[in-house]
Amino acid sequence: MDVGARLKAIRLIRKISQRELAKRAGVTNSTISMIEKNSVSPSISSLKKVLNGIPISLVEFFSDEFNHEKIQQVVYSQDELMDIGSGDVHMHLVGKSFPRRQMTFLVETYPPNADTGTEMLQNDAEEGGYILEGEIELTVGSDVYILTKGDSYYFDNNKPHRFRNPFGQVCKIISATTPANF
Repeated sequence: MDVGARLKAIRLIRKISQRELAKRAGVTNSTISMIEKNSVSPSISSLKKVLNGIPISLVEFFSDEFNHEKIQQVVYSQDELMDIGSGDVHMHLVGKSFPRRQMTFLVETYPPNADTGTEMLQNDAEEGGYILEGEIELTVGSDVYILTKGDSYYFDNNKPHRFRNPFGQVCKIISATTPANF
């Protein structure tokens, strides 16, 4: 998907100028311009911050069914999971089309040297996860944890946090946040 073109199209449909969106999102006008021109690839947290200025969720932004109703889906094959990750990080959303979703349920993949970005994530939710394979470095506030296969976590997403894989093998995580934040 062309993130820049999609952002511009949605912004124009909602009749919001670049300057107004930048003001609402708390970013510079040039940031919006560079995203729309695909000069930069925003991190998940940066894109979410921009989309909050519209307002539109990440799921709505990436959904092919934007503004189309659909029969409620119960089962999702692997190729139907929407990847809402950024860069090398893959975050496959389970239940993308569930109406009024109350939880975000993800299958996350972090290749070696991948992370959620240098900017710490933060939102009003609770998050829990389970490490299926590999290792991950989890930073919550000023605390850094190394989790390995079989470990799990649960924390308040109001605390700044990030995930990083400085290790030599892929890390896979199953995670959930509530209320839904994607």
